Amino acid sequence: MLNVPAMNKWLAGALVIGAFLVSANTYAHEERDIVDVAVSDSRFSTFVAALEAADMVETLRGEGPYTVFAPTNRAFDALPEGMLDSLLESENKARLQAVLAYHVLSGKVMSSDINGSASAHVTVQGEELSVNGMEGVKVGAAEVIATDLKASNGVIHTIDQVLLPPSMQ
Repeated sequence: MLNVPAMNKWLAGALVIGAFLVSANTYAHEERDIVDVAVSDSRFSTFVAALEAADMVETLRGEGPYTVFAPTNRAFDALPEGMLDSLLESENKARLQAVLAYHVLSGKVMSSDINGSASAHVTVQGEELSVNGMEGVKVGAAEVIATDLKASNGVIHTIDQVLLPPSMQ
C-alpha cells in the first residue's frame, strides 16, 4: 500500500535538493571568468590555445569587465594557409598579442547595447573596430553568430572570422 504522506515528504525533499543544485549550478556559471567560459566551449579551442601562446590568459582572467569577440575554430581554419602557425611561433608573440587584443574591448557590451546602432570602439590593442547592429550584428568584417556568453568579468560574442588590425593588413 502507498504511504502518500511519506511520498509527499520525500518528493518535497527531492524538490528542495533539486532547487539547490540548480541554484548552485547557476551561481557557479556566474563565477566563471572569460577564459573559463571559452575553455568550456569546444568552438573556442583554437582561440584558447592562441591566448595561451600569447600569454594573455591571466589578462582575461582579470577584473575587467571585457567584451571579447571570440573567433570560432572554423574562423581560425579560414585564415590564409600558414598564418595561424606563423602567429603561434614564439618569435611572433607580439603580433599574436596584437591580433587577439584587437578582439577585446574594455567594458561590457551586451547584444542589447549593439542592436540597432552602428559605432566604432577602441580595442585594448588600441585601434578602432566598427560594430554594426543595424541588420544582424557585424564586427569589422565578421558576423556575430552567438551573443551574450556571460562571464564574471565580462561577456563573449562568437564571431565567424578572425579580425586583423588595420595596421597588420
